[in-house]
Amino acid sequence: MSSTTQELIPPEAREPGGGRIRRTRGGRVRRLAGRDKVVLALMVGIPTLIELILVWLPTLMSVGLSFTSWNGLDLADIRPAGTGNYQYITQDYPPFWPAVQHNLLWLLFLALIATPLGLLLAVLLDQNIRGSKIYQSIFFAPVMLSLALIGIIWQLFYQRDNGLLNFLLGTAGTPQAVDWFGDSSVNIWAAMIAATWRHAGYVMLLYLAGLKGVDPSLKEAAAIDGASAVQTFFRVVFPAMRPINIVIVVITIIESLRAFDVVYVINRGTNGLEMLSALVIQNLVGEGQVIGVGSALAVVLLVISLVPIVFYLSRTFGKENKA
Repeated sequence: MSSTTQELIPPEAREPGGGRIRRTRGGRVRRLAGRDKVVLALMVGIPTLIELILVWLPTLMSVGLSFTSWNGLDLADIRPAGTGNYQYITQDYPPFWPAVQHNLLWLLFLALIATPLGLLLAVLLDQNIRGSKIYQSIFFAPVMLSLALIGIIWQLFYQRDNGLLNFLLGTAGTPQAVDWFGDSSVNIWAAMIAATWRHAGYVMLLYLAGLKGVDPSLKEAAAIDGASAVQTFFRVVFPAMRPINIVIVVITIIESLRAFDVVYVINRGTNGLEMLSALVIQNLVGEGQVIGVGSALAVVLLVISLVPIVFYLSRTFGKENKA
């Protein structure tokens, strides 16, 4: 510590050796004890170690295995394959491009239908209407269910012969009944509606929290200036929820790319429901596992997930730093 810096520190806040010591609430000062250092190290080190073991290590292993040929049985059978796995999935693997298209369609559907629906529910329930808490609980209930269970529930709804939807349409048990999950031309739309049931409730909860945090004086100022309710929301309230909007965008992208449970419960991600996540599991698990191909698919999914998120966050926080 320089002499100038040392002079700026009050005498009662200096250590005998010239260092700085921490002042307690009661006015007494003391150094960081060894036990405190151990606790701090554990609080930082344990979560970091868990993330390294469960996230980064498997990620790096997947990247490495994507350039190999291995049946997953004996480590001695691992053979280098170069970029052969990537060439195979992009040129000779039929489900790959349909899966990419379905993931993009899933993203657009969640972004243009499910997310605005969740925002609409949040705005309506923020009006202090009678029974608001009950409605919030009803719309949030699907969020507490796993996507696998949601797939089972919607299977009962979409069932061809005894499903509720065909019953309401008057086609149950007739040749005109639609096999919503079995028909490859409509099952992707049926699955996305099932996913929307859960996603909209999650978005609603986040936007409700954001609306509660908006300063009421902003709305009052807009009303004094003669702004309508719609203008106030889109020009004042919605921009004020910028941090929530960032979170919603990231969640929507992640949800669309990791979509797996619903389609796997329906038909294991085949017959019109090909998804990248389902293809990864199909190649990594089972008797016909091809570790190299499955790892290459996982890396492609990782890159697709990271690119839009990093691009959006860098632009968003870059603008904030410039401001």
